[in-house]
Parts: sequence; structure tokens; C-alpha cells
Amino acid sequence: MTRMRQEIIIRDLADLQRAADEFISRIGDSRIIAFFAPMGAGKTTFTTAICNRLGVSDAVCSPTFTIINEYRTAEGEPLFHFDFYRINRLSEATDLGLDDYFYSGNLCIIEWPENIVELLPEETLQVHITVNPDQSRTVWWECD
Repeated sequence: MTRMRQEIIIRDLADLQRAADEFISRIGDSRIIAFFAPMGAGKTTFTTAICNRLGVSDAVCSPTFTIINEYRTAEGEPLFHFDFYRINRLSEATDLGLDDYFYSGNLCIIEWPENIVELLPEETLQVHITVNPDQSRTVWWECD
């Protein structure tokens, strides 16, 4: 089966809301979204835009120290935002009860999934963000 590459270009900060809308409309039923990107590529910024488009009214920030933040969408659904940057051992992540979150049916957005890749469910949508020479961003993933 051939996998198809999907991509969205984010031209600048003013283009974020459009890109978030497009992303949400194109991910289908994916509930676990893992953002692979280098430091400073815009993982938290794009996550914030997605949360805003889903009606999250709380301030969205990277859970670098808390590892997980829970938000509520406009429909009252939980949305879990993870940041595994500071995870040094897989046991630190498993102690959080990840399966309860990942298999809850709620949207899970993951930053720094590289640190827990062995724990990601098979159905995880692996999304990459690359910084282009003109400082725009390309958000891309492959799907069937």
C-alpha cells in the first residue's frame, strides 16, 4: 500500500489559524498526534493554534515541567497536551498512566515524542514540522 504525503505550509504567525483549521479538517479520526520537530520549530505554537480552533479557553502552554496539561474544548471534551522533553527513562512516562490517556478516545497532542517513541500506539499520527529557509514551516505527515 502506498502512503500519501500530506502537507501544510505555514507562511508566518498570521497564517497559523488557517493552518490549524486545515490540519484539524485533514487529520480525520486521528486522536493521538505526535509532533516531531527540532527545538524552536513551533510545536507549542502550532498546538496552541489547534487548541484555539477547538475552542479551548484556557491559556495553552507547553507542559515542559508538568509533562501533561488537560484542556477542555468548546464541546467540553478533554484534550491532553504532553511534553516529553524532560523524560529520561520510559518508566517516567509509563508512571503517568499513558494508556489511560492514549486509549481514552480524547485528543492527545504530544511534543517530543522521540523520547517515548516505543510507547506510542500504532495508530499515532506522526506529524513532522520542518523550518524552511524563508522561516516558513512545513507541517507534514503520511497516511494511507
